[in-house]
Amino acid sequence: MSARPLTREDHASQIPALQLLQNMGWKYLSPEEAIDLRGGKTSGVILDGILEKRLRRMNCIETKGKTYPFSENNIITGIDALKDFMLDGLIRTNEKVYDLLCLGKSLQQTILGDTKSYTLKP
Repeated sequence: MSARPLTREDHASQIPALQLLQNMGWKYLSPEEAIDLRGGKTSGVILDGILEKRLRRMNCIETKGKTYPFSENNIITGIDALKDFMLDGLIRTNEKVYDLLCLGKSLQQTILGDTKSYTLKP
């Protein structure tokens, strides 16, 4: 009698999804890598280091024909805005997160002595 391979339903559904995401250019992180990128916390879902690099790469301020990066403080404020939501019921909290993800966050920054609000988009 041949041994039947042990399978778990959750793995059977997760593996094709992981393969699809990797084929789309996503990088698989082991559980250990993910926890490390969360600063050792298992309860968090945001990978701070990766988010910070992406925010810097995706956002810039264009004014007076020149391009400027967002300040260090504004990048940190943007990350904190995604992490620090006061629970206001499931629906309302999800609406707030959705709005932040879609619309971004307006942050003040001074460039060449001129202070204005610019939108940082996640």
